Amino acid sequence: VQLQASGGGLVQTGGSLRLSCVFSGGTFRDYTVGWFRQAPGKEREFVSAIKRSGGATYYADSVKGRFTVSRDNAKNTMYLQMNSLKPEDTAAYYCAADRSLITSSIGNGNAYDYWGQGTQVTVSS
Repeated sequence: VQLQASGGGLVQTGGSLRLSCVFSGGTFRDYTVGWFRQAPGKEREFVSAIKRSGGATYYADSVKGRFTVSRDNAKNTMYLQMNSLKPEDTAAYYCAADRSLITSSIGNGNAYDYWGQGTQVTVSS
């Protein structure tokens, strides 16, 4: 399985970006996929995820109401629409996938088997 994240960039406070994560090497609909981020000097943190079955979505409290995760199984792609961006959203964003993830592990990066490379999001104040 391979994941390719893209869509990062430089944006002003209050702006929007849409990240994409293209999945290959497996059956996308069988995988729960998620977004994590890591800022310099900080630990990796969970951002959002969408389950393989039914498409239930999950969000960190810090992004709830501003970010929206979605998936297009026909295009093997997951998206993260980020609105009302804040300087504290600045980080490298990573997508991850796992086929057998249980709900209680959705926010645990160590539970995901596959990771893509990061895409940098920088929000200027």
